[in-house]
Amino acid sequence: MRLSSLAVADFRNVQAVTIEPGRHFNLLYGRNGQGKTNLLEAMYLLGSPRSFRSFRLPELVRHGRKIAQIQGTVHSLGTESQVRLLIEPGGRKVEIDGKGVHKASELHGKLNAVVFSPDDTGMIKRGPEARRRYLDRAVYMGDIGYLHCWHGYQRVLKQRNHLLKGSERSGLDIWTEQLAVSGAEVIERRLKYVECLNGKLHSYYDTIAGGGETARLSYQPEGVLSTDRLQIREELLQLFQRQLRSDERYGTTTSGPHRDDVQFLLNDRQIKSYGSQGEQKSFILALKMAEMDNLNQTFGEPPLLLLDDMSSELDAGRNHNLMEFLTTRDIQVFITTTERSPALLAAAPHCAVFHIEDGNLTFEGN
Repeated sequence: MRLSSLAVADFRNVQAVTIEPGRHFNLLYGRNGQGKTNLLEAMYLLGSPRSFRSFRLPELVRHGRKIAQIQGTVHSLGTESQVRLLIEPGGRKVEIDGKGVHKASELHGKLNAVVFSPDDTGMIKRGPEARRRYLDRAVYMGDIGYLHCWHGYQRVLKQRNHLLKGSERSGLDIWTEQLAVSGAEVIERRLKYVECLNGKLHSYYDTIAGGGETARLSYQPEGVLSTDRLQIREELLQLFQRQLRSDERYGTTTSGPHRDDVQFLLNDRQIKSYGSQGEQKSFILALKMAEMDNLNQTFGEPPLLLLDDMSSELDAGRNHNLMEFLTTRDIQVFITTTERSPALLAAAPHCAVFHIEDGNLTFEGN
């Protein structure tokens, strides 16, 4: 999977930029606030219905303009496609080879990208919602069916909560049973994904950080001990019944997949409490590498790797280990830094270098 050209117009602070990336390594450098992350975000949006950054659509359009446009030439499994994205305050439109895309499934897998950014490390310290959001996005990237079952769960949850907020309880039992059915599918898919990632996470952590420590994810849904969907459904139903009085008191569903957490563990201890800053960054990066491996197995080719603000995220030793690893893989990598790092360029042969200033891009060679 490769991006051979990218044109961005009126997206955030980017007025008009065209880039022809290198096949392997690409370095985008410049001072903070010049548009480096915006270009990574534009690449990501060509293949994803949502950004890896929190946003409202009007924020993506450059001040004073009505429409932002992103267009890319994508090579996937021997096929070249033109993907075009128009962003307006009221919505977004996607075209593939000039034909409108109306379903997420039509875009799914067209241009996969995995992002490592400073915000990702921050989710270790933040609350469960940030980690759930990460897990849901990661599962969806490799499993289009997950989006359907998650939206189904949300629809049922909304109906159950509506009844809990009012005085009329007619039909609550039916919606509770429906919530257990759809929630069981969400949990089962999450559990399978975490199990798959754990098979890769430890190895990648050791590659980046060294030291032989054991890194893994732990997802243990409240009230659920089984991994079989039918048994999960029964356990969820029992959980909802136990929590019914509490749910009625608060007017909302207080338990279920929408409240679960994911633990990030190093040597079976929570890394948010015991891990150093360097260990936390290494853990998240290893997690991203495991994601890439999973997408490679799913789609038959590796996704793009977008490494944002690398000058602040990893120390010299971990940077060296990472770059040494990446040079052995056929992966297209985009790296943003504040400096034209000689050490990084030495570790990344045939790296295309671009300088960004005030949303404008200058190619400086390979």
